[in-house]
Amino acid sequence: MASSLHSGSGSSLAEINVTPLVDVMLVLLVIFMITVPAMQSGIQVSLPQTHNTAQLTDNLLVVTVDRSGNVYIGDQITSLRTIVRDLKAKMPDPAQKKIYVRADEHVSWGTLARVMDTIRSGGLSDANMVTQPYTNTAGVP
Repeated sequence: MASSLHSGSGSSLAEINVTPLVDVMLVLLVIFMITVPAMQSGIQVSLPQTHNTAQLTDNLLVVTVDRSGNVYIGDQITSLRTIVRDLKAKMPDPAQKKIYVRADEHVSWGTLARVMDTIRSGGLSDANMVTQPYTNTAGVP
């Protein structure tokens, strides 16, 4: 009734338990799925909703205007006096001068107009507004 752990040929059977590795990988996958959209731009703004939106997949140069009127390039704060210089310094390709402006929907029109005017006055005429599509179509004008 005694059992032997050795097989008849003298070799041992070794197996790797991959269940903990799979568990860790699934947890990491969930974490990355949650954090990657937040890494797109660290400044939290409530974008206005429009009917005409396009999906952008390029590496974007994004200017953000938050609710209190602060202006950011990426995650770094800037001012209207230095925004054009800072934008030109951060452009990966000087020939491609596309700039995307994200503004909170509660920012005053005057603040947004000054930001857009400063960017365009600096020779960066290809500035586009970023909006989000309507999430609920019921009651949409």
